[in-house]
Amino acid sequence: MLDCAMPKRGENRARAALKDEARMREVFQYTARTFDTPYPAPFGALIVSTKTGQRLVRATNAVMRENDPSSHAELRAVRLACRKLKRTSLLGFTMYSTCEPCPMCMSNALWARLDRVVYGATIADANRHCLQIHIPASEVAGRSDMKCAVEGPVLRELCVTLFTHPKMQKAFRSWSTRKPGSPGR
Repeated sequence: MLDCAMPKRGENRARAALKDEARMREVFQYTARTFDTPYPAPFGALIVSTKTGQRLVRATNAVMRENDPSSHAELRAVRLACRKLKRTSLLGFTMYSTCEPCPMCMSNALWARLDRVVYGATIADANRHCLQIHIPASEVAGRSDMKCAVEGPVLRELCVTLFTHPKMQKAFRSWSTRKPGSPGR
């Protein structure tokens, strides 16, 4: 006998959570590869089609490499995605970020019209290691005319390991943006 019943709401949420975790693991692994470069970074972003999950672009933080304080992973991913699609709207896409987007990055996600932003580590987690602006991404989104769901943390403990990795800790000690009194100082 064939069961044609629609999936229950809880089943849909569980499936969505598993997909979010898989995508967060993908951006985590991509970001962790920066530890094998001269410019390690704990911040990575992935943009996928909301409907199909197909990857559009990935990016990591390049602030130190490019000497540009706006070269955050999320901004770089939006720029790459818009350039690739030859349009300014990312309606129909979701961003996964290893860390909760700062106000600049969340504002950019809103202007780009992303459907969702899903993050791993929190701003508070990042603040243990480097300077942060303490305004939650959900607050930035909530005060906007543009709509974008903000969800997280997803795989928080895993994403926090990007900040605590020995190569990242060494890099933090050399950054001018490290948090005064942070571990390893």
